[in-house]
Amino acid sequence: MNKGMFSSQTDLWETPQDLFDKLDKIFQFQIDVCATPENAKCKTFFTPEIDGLKQDWKGICWMNPPYGRQIGKWMKKAYESSLCGATVVCLVPARTDTAWWHESMRGYIEFVRGRLKFGNAKNSAPFPSAIVVFKGEK
Repeated sequence: MNKGMFSSQTDLWETPQDLFDKLDKIFQFQIDVCATPENAKCKTFFTPEIDGLKQDWKGICWMNPPYGRQIGKWMKKAYESSLCGATVVCLVPARTDTAWWHESMRGYIEFVRGRLKFGNAKNSAPFPSAIVVFKGEK
């Protein structure tokens, strides 16, 4: 078992490939705005060194942000990028009791049924998930 997945050792949760594949068939993603070379879901992606928060997001974007204290900044960037024409599809924890959730939920929300298994984890995540879509408005 990946002990870090059930503690605060990491805020990175690798997107389940089957979920990404289903969404990719619908959206045809062009860029993963928050990835590492090991978990990127698109050929084009922003790494922590590139810092996706400092980049322009264009086209159809996939985002599975770090689930720690910075998540609100990522959601704000996703929304603001949609105002400039990008479509951003986000996989986030469904933490409906948090400030970042209430401050950033301006898109279409679909709650994931059950608990996801992230990456190569043997167990499901200890939290529910949601898909949030900020559709480009230009």
